[in-house]
Amino acid sequence: MRRQQDVPGAPGDVIRLDNVTKAYQAGTAPALASVTMSVANGEVAAIMGPSGSGKSTLLNLIAGLDRPTSGTVTVAGQRIDSLGEGALARFRARHVGIIFQFFNLLDDLTVEDNVLLPAQLAGASRRGARARAGELLARLGIDKHRDHYPARLSGGQRQRVAIARALVNSPELLLADEPTGALDTATGQEIGRLLSELNAAGQTLVLVTHDPALAARYAARTVRLVDGQVADPRTAGVGA
Repeated sequence: MRRQQDVPGAPGDVIRLDNVTKAYQAGTAPALASVTMSVANGEVAAIMGPSGSGKSTLLNLIAGLDRPTSGTVTVAGQRIDSLGEGALARFRARHVGIIFQFFNLLDDLTVEDNVLLPAQLAGASRRGARARAGELLARLGIDKHRDHYPARLSGGQRQRVAIARALVNSPELLLADEPTGALDTATGQEIGRLLSELNAAGQTLVLVTHDPALAARYAARTVRLVDGQVADPRTAGVGA
């Protein structure tokens, strides 16, 4: 596992949040409050915390699925909190891959077409995207299922399809939201090892999990959120 440099604003940072607050309703406690953190190129960082601590909000802000009330969010060298909706969608398609707990595959598309979808949204050539999809399906051991529909696959196989889909555009950043939460223990361990192999090949990964064993085994650093704040600023990757 690669570890981040403890340098504020280091050039190798793939993620940088500066004093980020997210409030959904005026007069109520914010979901995130003055969060500053970074994740370096090639690092695996785990995000942990109890329900309601702000984990999902943090992931959505990093993914560009939500915007902060205040503060700045920079991903892959681009400040994304100030992008318009169209530019943000294009940025997300090209630079960020997302793996969901319940796979979020489209049941009426084949495995291959599910994997190809982000490439189509990013405007990639059909030929190049098919070659990339084939490479990923083979690498993940599910190429024989390329013409099957998700309902015919096991949970582990569906999560592998979801990982291939997240990687099809060769994103700088991979976000995994409880990627083993819907799987049995053995299959979850297989997916954990697969994510570790991706990181060993240089993939930057942010892992949101409730499983301390998963975080301890596969992440170089764990950032714990409590009531919307980083519990220990020393883990935030920007010095202390």
